[in-house]
Parts: sequence; C-alpha cells; structure tokens
Amino acid sequence: MSASRVRRLRWLCRRGMKELDVLLEAFLEQQCKALENGAWPEFESLLQMEDNELWDWIQQPDRAEAAAFNDVLKLIRNGR
Repeated sequence: MSASRVRRLRWLCRRGMKELDVLLEAFLEQQCKALENGAWPEFESLLQMEDNELWDWIQQPDRAEAAAFNDVLKLIRNGR
C-alpha cells in the first residue's frame, strides 16, 4: 500500500453531505499512516455506499446490515 491509496481514499471521502465530509476526512487524517500501510480495507468498501445509508450506519453502527463495517464505523463515529 502507499500514499496513492490515501489519495484515492481522500477523493472518495468527498461526499454530498457535509457531515460525512467532516467525519470521513477527520478519520482519514487520524488514520493516514495506518491506511497507507493497508489498515482498514473495509473503509474503501464502506465509501462505496450511498450517503444516506452511510450516514445511518455511522449513527447506528450496530445495525445488522453494517456488521462487516462495525469496527471502522465505530472509529469514525468516535473520532479515533
């Protein structure tokens, strides 16, 4: 993995909902080195979701349909 992955993720974090932009960009900045090294592969898949669905999952990370993304959703939500 490399800095190009982080650039791609940064682009995918640009959403149509300002609230998502703020949360996702903060997560990206906090986890930049880990993401560059390949951590949180589910984050990239998570970014493929529609804004409304993603927002709902961040608000309620324990929802059954979000189970595959549970860990990363909690990190995003908690700002870590």
